[in-house]
Amino acid sequence: MRTSFKDIPPVPTSQEFIDIVLSRTQRRLPTQIRAGFKISRIRAFYTRKVKFTQETLTERLGEIIEAFPRLNDIHPFHKDLFNTLYDADHFRIALGQLSTAKHLCETISRDYVRLIKYAQSLFQCKQLKRAALGRMATLTKKLKEPLLYLDQVRQHLGRLPAIDPNTRTLVICGFPNTGKSSFLKSITRADVDVQPYAFTTKSLFVGHFDHRYLRFSAIDTPGILDHPLEEMNTIEMQSITAIAHLRSAILYFMDLSEQCGYPVAAQLALFKSIRPLFANKVVFLAINKIDVTKPEDLDEETQQQLKDLVKNGEVTEILQMSCNTQEGVQEAKNAACERLIAERVSQKMKAGTSNSGAIGGRLAEVMARIHVAQPMGGATRETFIPEGIKNLKKYDKEDPERRMLARDIEAQNGGAGVFNVDLKADYLLENPEWKYDKIPEVLDGKNVYDYVDPDIEQKLAELEKEEERLEAEGYYDESEEEMDPEDLKALEDAEKIREKIALIRNDAKQRKRLKNAPIIPRSKLKKNLSELDEALDVLGVDTSRFLPALAENNPRRGRSTNRSRAGSEDGMDLDVDPVAKAKDRIRSMSRARSVPRGNRMEAGVEDNATARSNAERLAKLGQKKRNRMARAGEADRHETPALAKHLFAGKRGIGKTQRR
Repeated sequence: MRTSFKDIPPVPTSQEFIDIVLSRTQRRLPTQIRAGFKISRIRAFYTRKVKFTQETLTERLGEIIEAFPRLNDIHPFHKDLFNTLYDADHFRIALGQLSTAKHLCETISRDYVRLIKYAQSLFQCKQLKRAALGRMATLTKKLKEPLLYLDQVRQHLGRLPAIDPNTRTLVICGFPNTGKSSFLKSITRADVDVQPYAFTTKSLFVGHFDHRYLRFSAIDTPGILDHPLEEMNTIEMQSITAIAHLRSAILYFMDLSEQCGYPVAAQLALFKSIRPLFANKVVFLAINKIDVTKPEDLDEETQQQLKDLVKNGEVTEILQMSCNTQEGVQEAKNAACERLIAERVSQKMKAGTSNSGAIGGRLAEVMARIHVAQPMGGATRETFIPEGIKNLKKYDKEDPERRMLARDIEAQNGGAGVFNVDLKADYLLENPEWKYDKIPEVLDGKNVYDYVDPDIEQKLAELEKEEERLEAEGYYDESEEEMDPEDLKALEDAEKIREKIALIRNDAKQRKRLKNAPIIPRSKLKKNLSELDEALDVLGVDTSRFLPALAENNPRRGRSTNRSRAGSEDGMDLDVDPVAKAKDRIRSMSRARSVPRGNRMEAGVEDNATARSNAERLAKLGQKKRNRMARAGEADRHETPALAKHLFAGKRGIGKTQRR
């Protein structure tokens, strides 16, 4: 809940308001319209201008309205204080006028935007814009009085102290000049004006102090006179508002010496007249200036009246003090704080909740959550203390027979950094022998080593002897004559393939290329079918089964699929030299291809050296090589730095000129 109103921004006057809105509109939307522009563009520009002015105006008015508190949303204490100081009706009317002006601006903007939509010329658009802004400015000028009033309210609110209605508070009240401000100055550090004449305090003063690590507030109220509520002025009504609405302890100050200018009977009459405002509060009768007059010095009738106040429950306790000599001041403060804390705790305990039902009360709800278990049969259970603890001797560093602690063992073995405490000694395991196992337990008290066969080494030695015997007997030897011809052919092909791969890898390693370059150049990626056939033949692979089929399926291929092979028809004759077979195949393929075209460099050129050299020179000039180094050339766009940027960059926009 809001308790401080010091953050309300300043409220401008009507003329300042108009200047702010119009200057902001001109900065954001400077005039950039010419007579030659399309009418749609002119309409859009002036529409934006009217809308922007309206949005700026309504935004500023909305900020002012939201900055001030809503009387229905604040505490009743602040609401009544507003009504006392500023007249709540006047305050509501001022905010209502601002809200009405905000809605009227929106209506004006909407109407004129509709008119601009059907304007036929630049002049009409401009006149409608001027009319819209003029009506908004006239509307703002009529807010002169509300804006002035709200700015005065803002200034006064900023000077009011921040009062939390729900915190622990002591409210000091009574007749003027009874020592209220002196008491506040004695118990807090508040800068209160203390003078020997009445009505020195004209508004609420707040001081803060701590008691039992709790923060308390003390409010000094202006003096009250004993007359009807309708006749009280604004100063007295502040005190009445604080007494009526704050959850606090009331300290009603009395001056028995009558130096305040009012008799004791009048002070008692004032107490009884405002007694209904003390309902459900802790009330203390604070008798000040006991260094001049004490209650015992009064006549018996007055003493009896004071005693009756306590006896009837109208007053919780009578506190005696002297702010001049500081006698009894701290005792009175402590007594009031203690009683206020007890009262607040009891109110919280008695406060009923909707969920408590028949139990009722927060105390019952809290007690219902607590269960204290008791032994059955009324038996008494005494605290069990182990015998080892009872007989344990107190540790004494100077005793030579003391029990050795870990730090003592560490000191004997070289100290920290030299000796490490044995942490495994305190492990709680089923078998104490497991504490220092190098391999930890993994399952049911066993580790990996427990699953190892103890005779594993002996069995391994027997297996190795058996392998040596089998090798010596030639069990793993197999001659080539005994092998299947297909297996032998596969072994030879595999050996050739491995040898070719090793050569390719070695060739790639020998090349001095970049690290990120591919092993196979891009120019070598695409291979002709004849090259594939030759390479596979060199490797010893029979291609007669699938290469003719590939050639038939490729209609663009120029070679004939009915080529002859050297040797047998199936090409599997191993006696034929594979290199000679590849040469014959290339020769047969070259005959099957079409005759290549002539040299393009020589075609169409006279057969003399001069004409050929001129043609080559013109070709070099006409075909520029690719700019590999990304250097600027004559074909690139380029601006010479002959002129500074600010001399030809055009109209400058909004901002600083530090770019130069």
